[in-house]
Amino acid sequence: MPRKRKLLAQLSALQSNSSFPPFDTLENPNATPGGDSSPKSSKYFTIEKKNSSQLEADFFNQPCVSLAKAFLGQILVRKLPDGRELWGRIVETEAYLGGEDEASHSKGGKQTQRNAAMFMKPGTLYVYQIYGIYFCVNVSSQGEGAAVLLRSLEPLQGLDVMRELRSASRKGPTKVLKDWQLCNGPSKLCQAFGIDKAFDQRDLTQDAAIWMVPGHDPPGEQDVVTTTRIGIGNRGEWAQKPLRFYLRGNKFVSVVDKKTEREMAAMGQVSCS
Repeated sequence: MPRKRKLLAQLSALQSNSSFPPFDTLENPNATPGGDSSPKSSKYFTIEKKNSSQLEADFFNQPCVSLAKAFLGQILVRKLPDGRELWGRIVETEAYLGGEDEASHSKGGKQTQRNAAMFMKPGTLYVYQIYGIYFCVNVSSQGEGAAVLLRSLEPLQGLDVMRELRSASRKGPTKVLKDWQLCNGPSKLCQAFGIDKAFDQRDLTQDAAIWMVPGHDPPGEQDVVTTTRIGIGNRGEWAQKPLRFYLRGNKFVSVVDKKTEREMAAMGQVSCS
C-alpha cells in the first residue's frame, strides 16, 4: 500500500509542524512551502481568508444614522485578484434613510432592480453608476431601503496600487496624485479600490474580496462633524438635513464645512486649532 503510506507520512509531517506556511502558499492550492507545484485541489489543504477581527453582521445591523457615524474610523479592506490588499480608513459618510428621504434612491419605498441592495440585509453593498462612468458604494443598514454612502477614505496600505487604478480610469496625461487625492470622494474611492457594479449586492460579512475591520483609534463624539449632504440637488428640507458625517481635522475628507466647525468650537464641543 505505497500510496497509503505516503499519505500517512504527509499527515504526520503536517501534524508535527506547529506553524502554518505563509497565507499566499495556502491560498494557492498548487503551491507548497518547498516550491513543489504538485496539485492540491482538496478543500482540506486550504483555509478561508477571513480576518478574525473583521466586522460581523451585528455591527451593520443598526439604524442608518448610527451606522453612518459608526463607520468613521473603521477600515475598508479590498483584496485584488492578484492577492494584494488595499486598506483605507473611513473618514466621511452620508446617511440615506429610505422611503421618507427625498434624496434617497429608495424614496417612497420604491424597490427597483437598480436599488434592490438597499432592501437587503444590513451589510449589503449597493453600488450604482453616476454620469454613466463613475461608481459610488453604499452599505445597507437597518430600515427599509436605508443605506450609508462611503464618501471618503484615508489610504493606509497599497497607495501605489490605488494610484495606478485611479490613473487607469482617467483620460489623457495626468499628474501623479497626492495621497490625499486618492480617495477623497465617493467615486474616487471606488476607482482607487477597484469597486464597480460587479460588487453590487455583495455581503461585507461574507465576501472574500471586500470586508471591514475595526479601526485602532475610534473617534469620540467631539471628533465628528455633522453637516448637510453634498450634491443631492433640490430636495426641499432634505437638502438641509444633517446627514453627512466626517472626522474633524482629517485632510482626506472631500469637503470641509468650516461654518459648522466654527459653531461646534463656539459651543465648546471641540477645541479651536
